[in-house]
Amino acid sequence: MKDNIQYTFHHFGIPVNTELEHATYSEKAGMYTLDNPGKFRVQWHQFTEDSPLHPLLKTVPHVAFKVDSLAEAIAGEEVILGPYEPIDDYFVAVINDSGVPIELIQTTISDETLWERARKGQGSLYRK
Repeated sequence: MKDNIQYTFHHFGIPVNTELEHATYSEKAGMYTLDNPGKFRVQWHQFTEDSPLHPLLKTVPHVAFKVDSLAEAIAGEEVILGPYEPIDDYFVAVINDSGVPIELIQTTISDETLWERARKGQGSLYRK
């Protein structure tokens, strides 16, 4: 963590090897995502065999934090994904923190808007 960056918990992602029914699919990422119906933001991720994502993302749970400046948060870090805009107005990068993927997010949209866009497959992550 960097002293000049505020990190706010956003969600927790867990890779699984079982089929996820009713999940949203991203062909680009080779990934199915299903939101946990509970009170806390947990996502389940199932990956296709040919998923182009970094092996850490496909095998190790990750935690995601909102940050004020994505560029500053990833400066000097080993970036294993991004930065990119998977969902409209939602900017993401994932860093390798000593073998643990950490997702960093910069956005001005509400979480309700974000989750709705994700469920509907709205964004470059879902476009062919």
